[in-house]
Amino acid sequence: MPIKNRYEFMYFVECINGNPNGDPDMGNSPRLDPQDMHGLISDVAVKRRIRNYVQVAKGNATPYGIVVQQSTNINKFIAKAHEASLSAGKSGSKGKVDSAKKWLCENYYDVRTFGAVLSTGANAGQVRGPVQVTFLRSIDAILPLDISITRMAVAENLKDGTATVADYEKWEQEQPEDKLRTMGRKQLIPYGLYVGKGFVSANIAQDVGFSDADLSLLWEAFLNMYEHDRSASKGQMSVIAPLIVFRHVGTDLDLSQRERQSKLGCAPAHKLFELVKIQKKTDVPRGYRDYVVHVNMRALPSGVDIGFAVPSIKGVEIFWNGTPQNCEWLVSE
Repeated sequence: MPIKNRYEFMYFVECINGNPNGDPDMGNSPRLDPQDMHGLISDVAVKRRIRNYVQVAKGNATPYGIVVQQSTNINKFIAKAHEASLSAGKSGSKGKVDSAKKWLCENYYDVRTFGAVLSTGANAGQVRGPVQVTFLRSIDAILPLDISITRMAVAENLKDGTATVADYEKWEQEQPEDKLRTMGRKQLIPYGLYVGKGFVSANIAQDVGFSDADLSLLWEAFLNMYEHDRSASKGQMSVIAPLIVFRHVGTDLDLSQRERQSKLGCAPAHKLFELVKIQKKTDVPRGYRDYVVHVNMRALPSGVDIGFAVPSIKGVEIFWNGTPQNCEWLVSE
């Protein structure tokens, strides 16, 4: 069954001595806001890591397949959807398009989570995803560094790639030793703690079949998305638990009216995010414990629950309206 509650959430990403999200148009330097030098991580980078985690955790098996994969033609999946819905009518008809779209939502997690443009090949329409995320923004200004590195080898291409082992060995013997080293560059920041925000629409979830099981997997993926996506360029990146989750539950005594409130929401998202304040404990933070997150639970609007999601043996555990243990950097008031 599709989810019946609207959600908003906040999460924190820490980067130590790495490049959290390079900009290819700027020599792959860390993305930043040029007006105040605060760091940015794109929503696309986050969705990529959510997809990667789901692929690892679920083995790319139905109904948790992933359409947007590395080195893959998306139109292949659209064609597969049309082949699986042969009885839905003529090619290009509304019935055929809707049937292919429904099949893709049922079988591919990223389609029913983030949505997709499915009209690039055989038309399967467009899907609005119930889950949307913003660019992450660092709490403080970041300091991008461009560091020189040395590689004790070269990658010279001889004879347009047709050279033999003997050709390469002969070439090496003819070169001065200093010509067999190369210089390079590495972009990084010493430290940054980033804040991300996201939204889950219960109304759109009805259209695509985004379920409670899908939502649980989403929380799990957010908490673990960097644990299986390591690289030298990223340094040490982590999602710092807990996720802060706002769930709209409604207040009306009439159950049908309360369900309507749960889907539409009981407070604006920006007002819920304002309940979370972040205080810096030192002038030059170098770890997430150099901050304190204050959550004003007393000002929580009626009809909204607040939860704190942490990793567990079961995947994820959410403490509703109570602070989890062993989370000394978060204070609820």
